[in-house]
Amino acid sequence: MSAAPLMSARRVSLIGALLVAVGPVSMALYTPAMPAVGTVFDSPEAVVKLSLTLYFGGFACAQLIAGPLSDALGRRPVTIAFMAIYCLASLGAFLAPSIEVLVLSRFVQGIGASVGVAISRALVRDLFTGEESSRIMNLIGIILALGPALAPTIGGLTLAVAGWRAIFALMVLIGFAVIAVTLLAMRETVTPDRSRLKLGALFRSYAMLLGNGHFLTASLVMAGALGALYAQATFLPFILMSEVGLTPTQFGLGMLMQSGAFFVGSLVVRALMPRIGATPLVPIGLGFIAAGSLGSATLLLWAPSFLHVMVPVSTYAFGIAFVMPAMSTAALAPFARNAGAAAAMLGFLQMGAGLLIGSIGALFGDTVVAMGLLIPLMGATACIAYLLHRARPSLPTPEPGAAPARRLGQSALNDARTVHSPPK
Repeated sequence: MSAAPLMSARRVSLIGALLVAVGPVSMALYTPAMPAVGTVFDSPEAVVKLSLTLYFGGFACAQLIAGPLSDALGRRPVTIAFMAIYCLASLGAFLAPSIEVLVLSRFVQGIGASVGVAISRALVRDLFTGEESSRIMNLIGIILALGPALAPTIGGLTLAVAGWRAIFALMVLIGFAVIAVTLLAMRETVTPDRSRLKLGALFRSYAMLLGNGHFLTASLVMAGALGALYAQATFLPFILMSEVGLTPTQFGLGMLMQSGAFFVGSLVVRALMPRIGATPLVPIGLGFIAAGSLGSATLLLWAPSFLHVMVPVSTYAFGIAFVMPAMSTAALAPFARNAGAAAAMLGFLQMGAGLLIGSIGALFGDTVVAMGLLIPLMGATACIAYLLHRARPSLPTPEPGAAPARRLGQSALNDARTVHSPPK
């Protein structure tokens, strides 16, 4: 008889959603204030964009440290330590006397926020596998959609009422809230093993992951899909406010279309998964992603308007909700022993893709052209990676020394094979 997991699926979903939302919420709260920050510090647009780009850089790269640290030291202490860094950096941004200090604070803030993505997925992988894991990933997505959906609106209203510095005061409170939840509600799900802190072992873990075709193709699907959301975050504030002419408050309200589409998509997926499973929904989602990509490509032909920009963006976001549960589970399924490292690399590839495309877009003289070219490229990457993933449907041999999740009564590998077998 299988033992009950340390935390219920609902608790893991709620804690995971809170952790994974910190990064996107911190980004979405700030984006309405970017033009105002440029005005206050008399800084060019490129420098203001750097405050977002470096946030992404810290957010993407620090996951590669946070994930393995949590494997070696435990999920709880690493979460608390990184969120303390996030709180201090948010305070630094609140007090920033110059654009240089603000940019540096945003970089450090991204480092602190990075723990959320790695730990949330690792928690799920520690305790659940197969369809149960996909259902939890879906529920995390539903809850996650609410934060970024409301954050631009809250950021725009806060900017109008109390100024841009108050936005960073909100982030300090968010950081303290996450620390409190970690202390009071999160259970430790791994046995700390300090011997795994060796640098050579870390490099070997990442080399193993990047050399694993199953992991790499599943991760590239996620990178092309979710990475587009992060790349668009560097394009949309300037397109909708500078080109279309929205105010910061209108921009915040307008972004509800994107998050709302993801939220609705997640609800549809939750209703369909018990009937047909998570994996058959992925091609449907990629169809919406392809449609959204084509819509964004039309920005190269016609001048942007609010609907011209946001209908394709929303269509793309709707498709992501269909892709995320199955492909997140697929990427992590074989890696029970190194769940933190696998979750960190998965997150790094997603955020890194967004950072890379956002940085390339910043080199374009025209942000509209950048979005019209680069977002369709990300959609194509997701579709091609999925075709490669389906060309090798069998899971590879698990990592050396991996122990299946016996406390759940069935091995993680067998569960994952069940979930990801081709539909009949």
